[in-house]
Amino acid sequence: MDAVARKHAVFDDEPISVAIAEAVATFRNGDVTTLDPLHYAINTDALERLFEPRANGVRSAGAVTFEYNGCVVTVSADGEIRVEAA
Repeated sequence: MDAVARKHAVFDDEPISVAIAEAVATFRNGDVTTLDPLHYAINTDALERLFEPRANGVRSAGAVTFEYNGCVVTVSADGEIRVEAA
């Protein structure tokens, strides 16, 4: 598998950190419980704040890329979570 992409709704009740872990588990054909904790790779509180709705609406641009469990993860302001092999 070359890559997996998943859309995360900004106003969804699911934290983006959970969506990332699920996307990586899907990419690796595994279970979320077998992954290292996401906070080992990135500050999850900062990540949640970066992509949460702002007072004047949702963030319209920007992305963050990091490595997690042997994968390169890119999270975009539009809610796309893209996972590729590192």
